[in-house]
Amino acid sequence: MKANKWLSTAVALTLVGSVAAGCATKQDAAQPSAPSNSGDTSKPAAPAKPQELKINVAAEPPVLDGSKLTAAIGYTMLNEYNSGLYRIDKDGKAQPDLAAGDPTVSADGLTWTFKLRDAQWADGQPVKAQDFVYAWKRTLDPATKAQYSFMVAWIKGGDEILKSKTPDELKKAMDNFGAKAIDDKTLEVKLVRPITFFKELMGFQVFFPQREDFVKQAGDKYGADADKVIGAGPFKLVKWDHGQSLEFVKNDKYWDAKSVKLDKFTVQIVKDTNTGQNLYETNAADVTEIKGDQIKLYQGKPDVALKPELTNSYIMFQTKKNKAFGNAKIRQALALGIDRQAFVDVTLANGSVAATGLVPNGTADGNGQEFRKSAGETEPKFDAAKAKQLLADGLKEAGMTSLPQFKLMADDTETAKKQLEFIVSQWKTNLGVDAVADPVPHALRLDKSSKHDFDAVLSLWGADYNDPMTFLDMWETGGEFDEGDYSNPDYDKLIKGARESADPAARSKMLVDAEKILMNDMPVAPLYFRTRVYLKRPSIDGMFLPAYGVEWEVRWASVK
Repeated sequence: MKANKWLSTAVALTLVGSVAAGCATKQDAAQPSAPSNSGDTSKPAAPAKPQELKINVAAEPPVLDGSKLTAAIGYTMLNEYNSGLYRIDKDGKAQPDLAAGDPTVSADGLTWTFKLRDAQWADGQPVKAQDFVYAWKRTLDPATKAQYSFMVAWIKGGDEILKSKTPDELKKAMDNFGAKAIDDKTLEVKLVRPITFFKELMGFQVFFPQREDFVKQAGDKYGADADKVIGAGPFKLVKWDHGQSLEFVKNDKYWDAKSVKLDKFTVQIVKDTNTGQNLYETNAADVTEIKGDQIKLYQGKPDVALKPELTNSYIMFQTKKNKAFGNAKIRQALALGIDRQAFVDVTLANGSVAATGLVPNGTADGNGQEFRKSAGETEPKFDAAKAKQLLADGLKEAGMTSLPQFKLMADDTETAKKQLEFIVSQWKTNLGVDAVADPVPHALRLDKSSKHDFDAVLSLWGADYNDPMTFLDMWETGGEFDEGDYSNPDYDKLIKGARESADPAARSKMLVDAEKILMNDMPVAPLYFRTRVYLKRPSIDGMFLPAYGVEWEVRWASVK
């Protein structure tokens, strides 16, 4: 692998040396005192700190196309160079961004009208209501193959676009779509059913605007390089050195540019956390994630920033292409054959907790309670003996004498490789099963998953909004993210019922019952609910680490 250009001096520093130096940064050069005969006893003003940040990330976004993105890291980048009607603040509240204020909502909750403020794209062209309509139609167009199209289909007429089979059907559906530009500054949206959190949803990057002329000019290269993206956000992407870094600068055309304090931030792609730590210690990075033993070295220091997330990690089984994984008992056996607590302790040690179901701790249930408290523990505990019996029973049902060797795919990051090693070892020790660790680049893992091209895959899912539906509707038959081809009519019925229910208590119960079915069928085997630990310069103000959505937000950040 080609060494990153900006690592040369930092990596030369050993881990021991960097820890011995603690978290101290280089002191500013001493300021000369005023001459004694000047008569001026005041101290010279300290030079202003450069308003620049260097942020390490573990993976490069595969593309920066708002219609085609699925990975959190991509949405994080998109969120900084583009804007939606609203932007989510540190408290999880939707603040007006390209919208001039709050929407007007009809009494039945189905029609939402947004007024746009005077805003510009980074090249100076005005942002128009039609830019939102175009973006949403493009996401829904079957030719785009957007995995998040199902969410845009909550707008009236969206399903008809998705299901169009001929050009005539598509044109008719597009013409009847429920989002309309009444004029350049007025956007009217009609929903299929009331969505109480629709305003907050407008801060999700899938709903950000796109410029039709720019998208068409870029063609199939749209979102692939710095000169193939454009936004109306607080920053501009000016350089993308693939595999190395992405460079962003302040966007002077942003409607609220006067309140954006950072002049520049650089995203550095660093897969190894030890390398990231060394970069931090040598002032070659200002923000980096740490894990395991690294965390102990910084306990009690002001650099540590915790990020509890509405994110789960799970193994997804391909139930159609792999004969063995079409059997629920075999899937259950593999799930029960992993000691999840030991997995968290050995491979993470960062505050993440062993999963007790699919939906992570902290997720609201839509009825005033926390979902995990309402549902309890729905995932069976680690039990090697029971796992062996389930495997024997499952193989018999499937007409097989043994479980053929299979691949477990994951990202090729340092942590993912460690997790692959742990899981493969557990299956061998507890079940006598031979699995092959298959670490691949992040973009390839996403691509193969979307094509259902795997035996089993280690995945992560972060909430798009704070509700259990963001985790549970993924597994509906034929759903865009049902990449394991799971299908259960009883599960589908509960999800459909919850989606249409206006009774919060009944809806919550349906979602709990749906998770119980899922944990019995085990098309996915949840492993842990994620917490992440970062090192962040104490001098950084206004940057925050959201529990869901993007990985970090620097629109309000500054360097003190």
